[in-house]
Amino acid sequence: MKTRITFILLLLSTFTFAQNIISGKVLDQKGKPVAGANIYIDGTYDGATSSETGDFSFETSSTGNQFLVVSFLLFETFKKEIDVTNFKDQTVKLRENVNALDAVVITAGTLESGDKARVSVLKPLDIVTTAGSAGNIVAALQTLPGTQSVGEDGRLFVRGGEASETQTFVDGIRVAQPYGATTNNLPTRSRFSPFLFSGIAFSTGGYSAEYGEALSSVLLLNTQDEPDHNKTDIGLMTVGLSLGNTQKWTKSSLSVNMAYINLAPYQAVIPQNVDWNNPYQSLGGETVYRYNFTNGIFKLYAAFDSEKFDLNQKNINFENPVRTDLNNNNFYLNSSYKGTFGTGWQLTTGISYGYSKNKTKYDINDINADENAAQLKLKLGKKFSNYFKLSFGTDYFITKYNENFNDNISINVDNGYDSNIFAAYTEADILFSKKLAMKVGLRYSNNSLLDENNIAPRASLAYKVSKSSQFSFAYGDFSQTPVVDYIKYSKYHQFESEKAQHYILNYQFTQPGQTFRAEAYYKDYSNLVQYNTRDIQYNSVFNNNGKGYAKGLDLFWRDSNLYKNLEYWISYSYIDSERQYKNFPTMATPSFIANHTLSVVTKYFITDWKSQIGFTNSYSSGRPYNDPNQTQFMNGKTKSYNSLSFNWAYLLTTQKILYFSVSNILGTQNIFGYDYAKLPDPNGVYQRQAITPTADRFFFVGFFWTISQNKNENQLKNL
Repeated sequence: MKTRITFILLLLSTFTFAQNIISGKVLDQKGKPVAGANIYIDGTYDGATSSETGDFSFETSSTGNQFLVVSFLLFETFKKEIDVTNFKDQTVKLRENVNALDAVVITAGTLESGDKARVSVLKPLDIVTTAGSAGNIVAALQTLPGTQSVGEDGRLFVRGGEASETQTFVDGIRVAQPYGATTNNLPTRSRFSPFLFSGIAFSTGGYSAEYGEALSSVLLLNTQDEPDHNKTDIGLMTVGLSLGNTQKWTKSSLSVNMAYINLAPYQAVIPQNVDWNNPYQSLGGETVYRYNFTNGIFKLYAAFDSEKFDLNQKNINFENPVRTDLNNNNFYLNSSYKGTFGTGWQLTTGISYGYSKNKTKYDINDINADENAAQLKLKLGKKFSNYFKLSFGTDYFITKYNENFNDNISINVDNGYDSNIFAAYTEADILFSKKLAMKVGLRYSNNSLLDENNIAPRASLAYKVSKSSQFSFAYGDFSQTPVVDYIKYSKYHQFESEKAQHYILNYQFTQPGQTFRAEAYYKDYSNLVQYNTRDIQYNSVFNNNGKGYAKGLDLFWRDSNLYKNLEYWISYSYIDSERQYKNFPTMATPSFIANHTLSVVTKYFITDWKSQIGFTNSYSSGRPYNDPNQTQFMNGKTKSYNSLSFNWAYLLTTQKILYFSVSNILGTQNIFGYDYAKLPDPNGVYQRQAITPTADRFFFVGFFWTISQNKNENQLKNL
């Protein structure tokens, strides 16, 4: 027994004497102590936390050479091999982490939304809970500065650019047909519901060299990487039905969302400013399959929709209304992979295919058009250090478009084009310090249809002047193939790419609950398409001698600190823009541009009522139009536009929501412009008709029910 006790004491003694003391002080580069740093021997539980004076001390049973690790959020992790026996009273200096949350980030021309955004001006909920947006991504974005609300069109117009100058991407892959079917002066909407997207980056200019074929902006939609729960979502609406389901497994998940829309019952109750034969109907759906590999994630996204409507439209040039009967079928498939390999390399690759078929009947005329569009993408990148990241890649775009016009009397003609565009780009992110960052890039493209090559440099610079504010500057050259209305006649005419240069100066202030942005910009357009006829036709004489400019100031303020449960933002834009393009005889402001635009969005949660209410007021000054009865071109101005919208979400239970919204609740009689007769009447006067909204107001009522094991899950974020 005595021998056993002696042996145990000997072991304890040996263990005690084997302990080594590690001690020292943690300082920053300026010699100031760093409190709260974690210090430990790599691969062990031996460690300590630095005190207010930066001092630390701990015991370890490790021997020989070991790696000492010192880490703290705002600094780069320190890792050094030491001799544990002799590491006492040593000084460790930490280097400032340029990737810290408060580090500078380039913001010129970019507005982001989502949980992963470094600087977010919109939250994911905002896309669908903004009054007046009606779940339309584009309608929500139109409350941001730099956009123009063109009510008779519905698409995204940015900083003096046509809607066709903005390209849409899903998980980095282009969507060739991002909008639903439409006809003259009938607004369309985005094909994508916010249901499956976790983040949005909306560039109003000066965007990355990774993206091309867009003169004004890009809209990047990112699907969710991983859903939270298995769930089923059911929606019953005054305009239709919706159904969604998400299933989650160990490494994969599948989300499906479907909707059927039929406006006939609604329009039987609410008067319209449109003479419908068959109101708008659509059946569509989206799905995302995700699979998580060890070093990456694969996504397969697919969307389809079938739309149709039949209406009679008054036309100032005809005695009787013109009947338009339209059927559209659209399919989009997108597969992507993002992951890492080797020594820190990042790989992003994907392929997309889009198909759209339009069958339109204008009175006795038949117009059938179909488009097949595909993209192949490969991108590589590596972060060589915290201060330098390099990326490079290639794109290949294939587009085949064909249109057949048949007047069912004597004319039957086909027009169309085949386009192949190869592009390669490289871009470097350089962080000189937490206060100074730069991004430089170069994009090369070859267009087989236009038989031309383009080289486009891009550069951005950001400087942080304080903990909460910074300045950014961006410059870029951009080019884009002329729109289908022109390029479908490429067998008769040789076109060139249209071009634009962007200059953007941005100031941004952010602190918890508050964001302020001020951005001045200048855009110089060249090579714009011109033609010599009233309407575009095959025998028009085209050239690329058009030019133009757009300059202005955008202001944005968002605040959630003013009052409890209240959140609001204010957007203001001023723009001065003129072009000489299309059949313009001189430089003039296009009809879709309003010099002044103001949006005020408010959201308030009433706890006692279990309700969220919201108001959106949109204002814009008058838009120009051309009155042929006057000698001066584009000399008319519409009255100012104003619309106040309201929404209310009421939680019957946590998972059952009753939702109500109404647009233009004051019934303001807005006018978007005027259509004039092609020929004067017997008195020499060109008659006109006003372009007005399809309805004075739009009412929406819906009931939404979520079935999930998580009883706090609901569809409030999808309304």
